[in-house]
Parts: sequence; structure tokens; C-alpha cells
Amino acid sequence: MLRRALPRRTEARRLLLGTLLSAVGRGLTLPFLFIYLTDVRGLTDTRAGLVIGWYGVVTLALSPLGGTLIDRFGARWVVVPCLLLEAIGTGSLALVHSTGSAVLVMTVIAIGSSAIWSGQNTILASLTDDDERQRVFGLNFALLNLGIGIGGMTSGAIVDTARPGTFQAIYLLDAVTYLMPALILLTLPTVGHRLGSRRGVDDPSPGGYLTVLRHRPFRRLVVFGLILTTCGYAQVEVGFAAYAVRVAEVNPRVVAWALAANTAMIVLAQLVVIRRIEGRSRTRALAVVGAVFAAAWLVLGAAGLVNGQSAVLAALCVVLCSAIFGFGETMLSPVMPALTNALATDELRGRYNAMSSMIFGVSGVIGPVTAGPLIGAANGMVWVATVVGGCLVASLVALSLRRLLTAEQDGLAAPAPATSAAATPALT
Repeated sequence: MLRRALPRRTEARRLLLGTLLSAVGRGLTLPFLFIYLTDVRGLTDTRAGLVIGWYGVVTLALSPLGGTLIDRFGARWVVVPCLLLEAIGTGSLALVHSTGSAVLVMTVIAIGSSAIWSGQNTILASLTDDDERQRVFGLNFALLNLGIGIGGMTSGAIVDTARPGTFQAIYLLDAVTYLMPALILLTLPTVGHRLGSRRGVDDPSPGGYLTVLRHRPFRRLVVFGLILTTCGYAQVEVGFAAYAVRVAEVNPRVVAWALAANTAMIVLAQLVVIRRIEGRSRTRALAVVGAVFAAAWLVLGAAGLVNGQSAVLAALCVVLCSAIFGFGETMLSPVMPALTNALATDELRGRYNAMSSMIFGVSGVIGPVTAGPLIGAANGMVWVATVVGGCLVASLVALSLRRLLTAEQDGLAAPAPATSAAATPALT
């Protein structure tokens, strides 16, 4: 099954290896930044939160520029420098000693990360055919989560707030892992060049983001993504944890178990899901994702109702919620980027992928801000009703997208031998 999911081209396989290696480094540090800034470096909770929020603002602001540069110069000339900046910034976290230095370092990291995801997706799309692209994006997501899981378990056994050197060590290790995909890309001199130039196009970015925004099917996909991620992914870090601890009243350790269950579900189920959704409607798969996310939040809501009767049952509901959510992720992760790149043209592929990645940035600002007040209303039931309703609305938007797509774009037909229908976006 794994062999079938691997891309045909060796270059793409090597890039997937880079994803795994860098994800291990990300997992080393991902859960501990707030703890490091507050418990080790002495920042207040408020200042640490502002520093982390500043990273999100800078990343979101620079993402459109990243897409433009990818289309104009080629993804390799954007991704490699960004990976180097990410490595320098992550390693420099080991030297942070004040709020000012933390802001400076997080700015460097944000500049680096602003174009890495869209650039890597653009390169991966250019190295895969449409009939395998969905499988490859799903495998990429599974490897990302596997690496994060390995890194998280490793750092959990290393870090100690009483020994700052343990945190410095994992940030330096994280910096080294960011160099791995950069080195791999540098050994592939023919990969990641400007895609429009292959067709002899003089202007690599005709219309720019205005053309992308005028593309009605993609615009509908963006609306779907904003609703789903705002009521889904963006709620995991704040809404999920806050509801589980404050309303369901489970031990914070249960939240850690739940996140482990989420990772395990993704790693174990991803390849099976990829196989089952192949040749099926992408829009229907996206609609199912909305329903699965809604079901996950309903299970979490049940944890708040049974917490007074059985602490064990409440804990099981929290863990089950995270596992169900992970199952939804296994469908979303291959389909969303595959559909984005099915709609994109080579000349604007970087911008399409940049806008797709910006969905998570925008929802990442909206979700945490709204979660707190909603959880504080009616013992969390208002929050549960809102996120469940939002996920179901996203499902309806996904179903409405079906009539705007060709069968090929929706994943129901083999790619045409001639020019793809995606080469001429439908404008309003």
C-alpha cells in the first residue's frame, strides 16, 4: 500500500524524505515554545502570547508575496532561502533572553515560514501527475505527522525547565533538520524552476492575485476552507483544550493523550483513506470532512455533559473526539491541495498555493479569539453549537462547489491527454 502511494519520480520521493526529517525537528519544539518563553526565559504569559501571535501576523502578511515570488522566479529560489532563514531563526531561539530578542527571532522565523508550505506544495505538484497527486499529498501529510510525533516523544523525554540547556539543544536540533530539505532541493538542480517558462510564457504572472480571486470555483473552495478551518483546525489549540479542561474537567494529561490519539489515527489511517477516496468525488469527500469534524465536536460536547457522572467517560470522549478529528484530517489533507492544484494554472500555481495556505493563517487568528468568549457562555454549549454548525455549513459549501467543476477537477475522470480544463479558469 505504501509503495503504491509513493510518487513515480525519484525527485518527489526525495522531497518527501525532506518533509519527514524536518517534521521530526518541528515535533521536537512544537509543544514547548510557550513553556520555553515563560518558564525558562522569564517572559510573562501575556508577552509570550503576543510574541507567538506576532509570528502569525507576519507569516500571514508575507504569504501573498511568497506566492508572487514563486511564480516569478521559481519555487526553489524562494524555498531554499526560506528554509535557511527558518533554520537560523529556530537555532537563534536558543539565545533568546528578552521580549525584544524573542520578537526579533520570531520575525526571522515568520519570514522563513511564510512561503515554505506553498513553495513545497508547488514543487510537489509540478513533480506529480494529476492521477497520483492526491495520493502523494496524503502521504506527505502522514509523514509530516509521523515526524512530529517522533520529535514530540523524543523532546518530551529530554526537556526540563530546570535545565535551560535541554531546550537550547532541541532548538539547535530543529535548526539542523530544517537544513535537510534545503540540501535535498539543492541536489535536484532541475526541480523547482519557474513553471510558466516551460510553456514559453513571457509574463509569468498574468493578472496576478486578481485572476486567482476571479476564479469562481477556487473562490468557492476558499470560502469552504475558511469556514471549515475556523470551526475545525483553528479550534484545536484553544477551543478544544479549554473545553476539555474547564468544561469537561479532565486532567491536562488527557489532552496530551488526545493529541497522541490524533497523530496515531492520521499515521495509521492515511494510506487506507487515500486508497478508498481515489476516483471518488473530491467535493463529496470535503463535505464528509465537515460532517466528521462536526461529529468530533459533538463527542467533545458529550464529555462536558457526562463529566459529573464519570471522569473516565469524559476522558474517553475527549480522546475519541481527537481521534475522530484526525480521521477527518486524513481526507482533507490529500483532497484540498489536490483540488487547489487541479484548478491552478502553471503560471499562477504559486499564488493558488499561497492563497490556500493563507486560509489557515486567517482562521488561526479568528478561531482563538472567538473560542474563549463562546466557551464561557452556557457552560460551553454555545461554542459546541457554533463549531458543529459551522462544520456542517462548510459541508454544504463543498457540495455547492461540485457543479462548478469538471469531472476531472472533481477527481472523477482521468486527466485528458490534451490541455487540462484547469488551464483556463472560469471567471465571473
